[in-house]
Amino acid sequence: MKLSTVFLAATLLAGVSIIAPVAATSYSLIKEYSGPTFFDDWTFFDHFDNLTNGDAIFVSASVAQSSKLAFVDSSTNHAIIKVDNTSTVPFNQKRNTVRITTNERYGLGSVWVADMFHIPYGCSVWPAWWSQAPDWPIGGEIDTLEGVNLVTQNQMGLHTETGCTIVNPSLLSTSKEGNANCSFIASNNQGCIVTDTLPTSYGQGFAAAGGGVFVTEFAASGISIWFMSRSQVSASLSGNTIDTSTFGTPSGNWPSTGCNVDQFFEPQNLIFDITLCGDFAGNPQIFAQTCNGTCYNDYVLGDGSNYATAFFEIASVRVFSSNGTNNIINGTTNASKNTSTSTASTGNAISLMVQTNSMLALLFSITIGAISLLFV
Repeated sequence: MKLSTVFLAATLLAGVSIIAPVAATSYSLIKEYSGPTFFDDWTFFDHFDNLTNGDAIFVSASVAQSSKLAFVDSSTNHAIIKVDNTSTVPFNQKRNTVRITTNERYGLGSVWVADMFHIPYGCSVWPAWWSQAPDWPIGGEIDTLEGVNLVTQNQMGLHTETGCTIVNPSLLSTSKEGNANCSFIASNNQGCIVTDTLPTSYGQGFAAAGGGVFVTEFAASGISIWFMSRSQVSASLSGNTIDTSTFGTPSGNWPSTGCNVDQFFEPQNLIFDITLCGDFAGNPQIFAQTCNGTCYNDYVLGDGSNYATAFFEIASVRVFSSNGTNNIINGTTNASKNTSTSTASTGNAISLMVQTNSMLALLFSITIGAISLLFV
């Protein structure tokens, strides 16, 4: 009896030491961009595209509003982000469009859900719904939605510093794994990509199906993306809590076994943008796959009638955080990033310390009690 009691205490102590933390799959709503206030917490780039060499000017908030390039449609309450399709652009000039970035960043343990009814497509058009840390490539980039010209399939991917790869991803049979090296210096910064071959995941097929929802999970266990066409959207996404374990196999998946998310990624700003031509859409070999003529001369120039389908229609963007945490980090400067990260880390450390001390006290009590029985 005495030996059994001591063995029980030892077993309890050993059992606690081997318990591993469980990856969070349950998340609570912490931020929503929708309706008349959709654009309130975004920054407009307000500069020509000097990032991807696009033939585009990303306009200011005031120009976007006055030119109706970024507005909320009062009949649907949906946000519209579009390329200027009414102005005539002369040679050596660029066409107006929009790039917006969230004022806040979202840390590890976040999920962002974008409900869209239309995404931009057309020859020369290069849209993306993505995220990155302020000091790219440090802190990484997550591409949830990207495509060019008249392609019919969405391309997802990561861009990081050297050392991050795709290893044994969990993917739908309709997803196709491409380049496995996520490093920005490999393969001309192609990134580690996964293509969703469903024709409803991009372009005209996406619009014809009534759009859909993109879910991006930014977790320590890995980064995952789910695409749900309109008829397949989970009813749970309309609530204030979600559980990603109920969504099934993701469309894109980058497990932490090949890419340590905590090492290669920092809190992310969310971004919508539409550029024209540039390094991707304007690449002659890529352009010729779905379009005729020359990207700039035959599409960007002229009256803009080519861009009738070059717009986002967004019902909402909702951001969730692992239950019991707030992963919002304000600001994009290095100072605020470091301060916010340090504050969050300190809070987590204190919480962990309290939990650890409580556990040690419990174990101490159990052990003392068990040992005392030896003398009974």
